[in-house]
Amino acid sequence: MEERGTISIMGCGWLGLPLAERLEQSGYTIKGSTTTQEKLVLLVQKNILPYQLNLADPETDEELLQDFLNADVLVLNIPPHLRSDGGEGYLKQMHLLLKALLSSPIKRILFVSSTSVYQDLNRVVTEEDIVFTEQENPNHMLLQAERLFQGREDWLTTILRFGGLVGGDRQPGRFLAGKKHVPNGDAPVNLIHLDDCVAILQRIIEQNKWGKVYHASADGHPLRKEFYTAAARHLGLTPPEFDEMEETHFKLINSQKIKDELAYVFLHPEPMGFFS
Repeated sequence: MEERGTISIMGCGWLGLPLAERLEQSGYTIKGSTTTQEKLVLLVQKNILPYQLNLADPETDEELLQDFLNADVLVLNIPPHLRSDGGEGYLKQMHLLLKALLSSPIKRILFVSSTSVYQDLNRVVTEEDIVFTEQENPNHMLLQAERLFQGREDWLTTILRFGGLVGGDRQPGRFLAGKKHVPNGDAPVNLIHLDDCVAILQRIIEQNKWGKVYHASADGHPLRKEFYTAAARHLGLTPPEFDEMEETHFKLINSQKIKDELAYVFLHPEPMGFFS
């Protein structure tokens, strides 16, 4: 198989590992990072060059990080965990990575982000609606992280914001099962299946869609109470109980841009079919 270049995937977890497998099978040399010693063996078994890297560790091996960044493309896939410390630790990690990137040969970055960066506008949301976050919440940690890597002369960055992630071992029926007084039951959900995440990331790389901003969510947007009730029942779990609310706060993610520019058709367009 023809060599297609080297891609480093920072964060070989729920999303990064199946992406690494897919790209390796397509002829790329893949470097994969993990924070745990145990996972290094798994990466080797899947023909992925293994790197144990933890940007949260103050004693991060700088030489090892530089070797990891000796690649053509970096897929940056580190979950921000914004709820734990407001994202301050995550942003610190991104600054550390940025410093290392400046002395690396990386020319293309694919930054995996989230639609949580958008405000609840109670309407359909497109990529251009990030302007409302910039105006009303400019210190949003995820937005700040995106901005670190965008618009630089050293490389081209594409931002890909995913809706709620499901599939694989992420069973949505477990998320809210048995909970009471759950708010916002009449809000539409914005979800995307793992299979679509992997396929879209691969297509961006192979179609050289760099310097872009996309978001991606399945075409269907069932109500929160409908989806999570059905998902819990599918697993034989107690469905959540939703409160009646006078106001509903939501955003409805429109993925038309990514469908048009990548000629992409969702593999799992309807969330109600994720667990059927």
